[in-house]
Amino acid sequence: MSAIPLTSHLYSLSTSRPYSAATEHRFLTTAGNGTLSAEHVSLWLAQDRLYAAHAYPRFIGLLLASVPFSSRHPLASPQEALHKRIVALASYALTNVVREVNFFGDTAKQFGLDLGAWKERKETRDYTAEMIRVGATGSVEDMLVFLWAMERVYLDAWKYVRSTASSTANVKSSNANDAIRSFVDNWTNAEFEKFVDDLAALVDALDIKPGSEAWLRAEEIWGRVVELEECFWPQCTEEELTALSVKQK
Repeated sequence: MSAIPLTSHLYSLSTSRPYSAATEHRFLTTAGNGTLSAEHVSLWLAQDRLYAAHAYPRFIGLLLASVPFSSRHPLASPQEALHKRIVALASYALTNVVREVNFFGDTAKQFGLDLGAWKERKETRDYTAEMIRVGATGSVEDMLVFLWAMERVYLDAWKYVRSTASSTANVKSSNANDAIRSFVDNWTNAEFEKFVDDLAALVDALDIKPGSEAWLRAEEIWGRVVELEECFWPQCTEEELTALSVKQK
């Protein structure tokens, strides 16, 4: 009997912070049921833009620079094929994040969300710092696990928003709610789900052995991403809005 795939193993783990804390956060619940304010959507989108425009490209660049190509690997070797898969998926991720940053700007303009009205949250800095730390000090395997984990959590989080919206009757049209619908469409569509599945298949193809150092690091990475994702969602308090507004006196 074959060992359980690494991504299935990670997905089944009990982490120090429950997975639902990241994927069913209060911010996501209010986004789905139509009670999230435009200010909170704007605050979150400003943070996600920093993540996507600044940290994500650097992380992908570090991943691409770490792919261990070697002339010792024959053209038709498994190693060469695996490395080509890594480059292809990382290149797709980079192209897609450029599209998403433009999508953020277009959506903000369409729905009157002020991306320049907010300071960077500590939780945003923590997340992006961890991305760069893993990219600078981790192995290719570590970076791929981290990338898959980020995207897996995001997919599940926005699926939760979609399910909450579907079970909530009479969500009124507003700038905030209409923007949320755009985000749900962006992060629950078939193309994004395929990307996450392709990342999972790539991580599993690394053939990381159960109990190995790489396997144990993957467990740590998964737990850390769950923590970071939970903290990344704003807390939906007026105090936080006031503290992070660039217009405060």
